[in-house]
Order: sequence, then C-alpha cells, then structure tokens
Amino acid sequence: MTTTETGRTLSEELNPGMEAALEARYGHLVPGLAEGVVDFAYGRQYARPGLPLRERYIATIAALTALGGQTKPQLKVNIAGGRKAGLSQQEIGEVIWQMALYGGFPSAINALNAALEVFAEEEEAGADV
Repeated sequence: MTTTETGRTLSEELNPGMEAALEARYGHLVPGLAEGVVDFAYGRQYARPGLPLRERYIATIAALTALGGQTKPQLKVNIAGGRKAGLSQQEIGEVIWQMALYGGFPSAINALNAALEVFAEEEEAGADV
C-alpha cells in the first residue's frame, strides 16, 4: 500500500470527506494540494510507527493551541480526530489548558472554545465517541 493509500484510509476514518473538501475548495488554485495533505499528513506522519495515533493527536492539539486563534479550523479538525483516536473531552481540555503556559491564556481560551464547539457538534450528531 502506498503512503497516499494509507493516508486516504486513515483520513477517511478520522476526518471523512476531508480530501474531497480540500479538493473542492483549493484544487483549482493548487492542484494536488488535497492529495498532498492526505499523503504527507496522514500517510507519512499520522501513520508512522513509534508513537501511537492518540499521542500524535495530543501533540497536534497542543501545537495548534500554542500557535493561537488563527489555527481554529485546523484545531477543530484535529480535536475531532483526537476524539476518534480515543482522547476524552477532559484529556483534550487538559492538553489545551497546559498550553496556557506556552501560548498564553487567550490562545488556550480560544482553543477551549473550539473544543466546546466540536463537543457540541458531536452531541448534535449523536456521536458515540
């Protein structure tokens, strides 16, 4: 299986429709962007051995939180992915709050608000996460 195929399988499991959404939004501007994200982010990074997927999501959520509010769309996608990889709401909250030390209180509060939106969307969808 190629890294693109591996990435496609994993991305569809964690973020169904993401590749199609990226292609629809950006494909006319940057041909190959969607496939590149799937191949690199999911096929080469998230699927790597050596660190469980759950812990990779902890690192990703922490980094996006510390980077600040401009990362909200990506943070929401990765919080949802982290939930599917086994992170509880409380664990996500703790990861975000830990980043108040490094990204500041505004970044942590913004990330907590993004998390609350994801949790509300899960509840509305009746997600069993």
